[in-house]
This record gives sequence, C-alpha cells and structure tokens, in this order.
Amino acid sequence: MADFSPAAKPAVRPQNPNFSSGPCAKRPGFTLAALEGALLGRSHRAKGPKAKLAEVITLSKQILGMPEGWRLGIVPASDTGAVEMALWSLLGARPVDVLAHESFSSAWATDVVKQLKLKDARVIEAGYGKLPDLTQIDFTHDVVLAWNGTTSGVRFPNGDFIPAEREGLVIADATSAAFAMDLPWDKLDVVTWSWQKVLGGEAGHGMLALSPRAVERLLTYTPAWPLPKIFRLTGKGKLTEGIFVGETINTPSMLCVEDALDGLRWAESVGGLKGLIARSEANLKAIADWVEGNERVRFLAETQETRSCTSICLAIDAPWFKALDAEGQAKAAKAVAALLEKEAVALDAGAYRDAPAGLRIWGGATVETSDIAALLPWIDYAIDALAQA
Repeated sequence: MADFSPAAKPAVRPQNPNFSSGPCAKRPGFTLAALEGALLGRSHRAKGPKAKLAEVITLSKQILGMPEGWRLGIVPASDTGAVEMALWSLLGARPVDVLAHESFSSAWATDVVKQLKLKDARVIEAGYGKLPDLTQIDFTHDVVLAWNGTTSGVRFPNGDFIPAEREGLVIADATSAAFAMDLPWDKLDVVTWSWQKVLGGEAGHGMLALSPRAVERLLTYTPAWPLPKIFRLTGKGKLTEGIFVGETINTPSMLCVEDALDGLRWAESVGGLKGLIARSEANLKAIADWVEGNERVRFLAETQETRSCTSICLAIDAPWFKALDAEGQAKAAKAVAALLEKEAVALDAGAYRDAPAGLRIWGGATVETSDIAALLPWIDYAIDALAQA
C-alpha cells in the first residue's frame, strides 16, 4: 500500500449523515411534530383512518402522474410483499422472462424458477454494473424486472425497449425508482414500491399499482397454486376494489401512514415529480463531477445513461485497493465505510452484502445536494487513510 499520510480531515461535514439506501433519510426539516396528527389507537377500518389511507393512494397517484384506469393499493410487507403478490397472483398464464442484474432482481428470478417452478421461465442475466441484453426479451412472455437496481446502481434509462403493443405483462419493481425517475407508465403493467425509499417513509408498507391489462389478467386467470390471504386481490371472480381505496388486507401502522402523508405533502411542496427528479439528479451530478478524474473511485454502472440517481454505487479504483485479492478488497471496503461512520459523516454507506466491494450512497430526493458535496472529500480522505493502514 502507499507510504504517504492522508491529507488533513475535511473541514466541512454533512449536516445529515444518513445515506442509507433504505430506510432512507427523512425529508429536510423533518421532526416528530410532523406525526402529531396520527390517528393512533384507532381501527384502520374507521372513517378517519380509512380516509388517511385513501389520501396516501390519491396523492401518490397524482404526484406520480399515474394514468386513468390504473389502480393503486397499500399492501403488506413493503416492496417485497408487493412484488411477491404480483408474481404469485399473475404469473403462470404465459411464459416468463426475468431480467436479473443485481440482488433483488435475482431474488425474483429465484421465486419464479425455484418457488413457483414455472417451466416456461427464462432468466436473462447480467453482472453487476450492466443491464441484461434487452434484445433477448420476448414480449409475448410476461416480463419481470427491477427498474432501478438498488444494489448495483444501474437503471433502465427509458422504456424504449418495451413495445406499446405486447401480449405479456411487464412487472416492474420500482422501489428505488418511484418518485425519482420518470416511469413509462404506458410500457408497464405492474409497478411496485415502498414508503421507505425516495420519500424517506418508514418501513413495512408496500404499494402495488395495476394497469387495466393487469386487472384483466387477475379476472381471467386463476393460478394453479393456492394463494395466502395477504396475496389475494380477487374474490368470487371480482377484483377486491376496497384494497385500492384504503381498505388494507391487514392492519397498517397509522403512525407510518401519517409519516407517508408528510412525505407526500413535502413532495408537492418541492414541485411534485419534476422537483423530486431534479433533486435526485442534482445529487447524481455532484457525484459524477467528483468521480470524473478521481483515481480513487468509479461508478459501478458501466455506462453513463444507466447510472442510478438514487442508489449510487461506487467501486474503489485506487491502485492499492485493486492490488488486493477479493477477500482483502471486501475487508478494505468495509473499513472505508466504517471510517466514514466513525467520523459521523456517512452512516450505512457500504455496498450491499451481495454486491461487489465498494460504497453505496443514497441520492434520493430527501438528501440535500450540499450534504452530498460535503461527504465526497471525506470519501477521498477515508480511502487515502486506508491506503497506509
């Protein structure tokens, strides 16, 4: 390793060191006073609590610009629950293509192939930093994908690869994309996310959005396997419409509901979807400007157009780091993240456990660009400090 001493510690620290990729930083200015209107100790089926649940749905649809005819519901178990509900309820009617290019999309591939055991399933894979070969997709099949790879920092730049006229459904896990990226609703049929990402909400609640085509599938197809109660979207041959107006399948946290409403109202105050996207893209640009010409780091995403503006994943590129074996790199990357945490400048900034050794900086809309800018010299400092360790 290098034999020089690191430079002096940077003079400026981030005001908010929370760079976790989920649950993510609360919106700027958040205090617990924002939750004072929570209807605690109340039945979620009562008029007041049900109205708040319905407001989460209504505001979410408005801010995201969801098309008329789409249904949006609050479901159990965060984004994972929403994706699983879609997979178990909708798949099996057609062959399936699963795009797997990072941890969570690979998990959906495992569900399709090993749990649902669908015989006509194909997994189209790519390594971390890349998108799968999109020319391999057969859109007469159902397609499952993660719009933004939370553990790889790789996103789909647009929906041009998806035909408007297609036979299969496109199921998109958008948990780290919704509210920070412009989703092509006309090219998607199922979109899922959770409260804990771009708007900084609390964990445990998922959102499931269904296009008219997806609803038609629910009403005309019955899976060959039994569905547990928390996955059931239909009953007696009809869609359970209550799910999409605030009648949740299981008991939600009204404290989390109040927090979700606070985040949505804040989103409106910063200009809605355009404002949220602008904030996230500004964070990505700050990091991109720093990475350019920096010999210590590079983006894990191999092409500029696929770089995520939320889960921004960085590989350490310093010569001393690249000289280490895989085990040494993993230890060194954890040491860099630990030093950032010790200095209280970046909490939870290590790469995801399944991802290549490196760093992951959340750049979603609740993160201030000034905090990103203050963090970056500290990453330089930490890498240089570990060079002589």
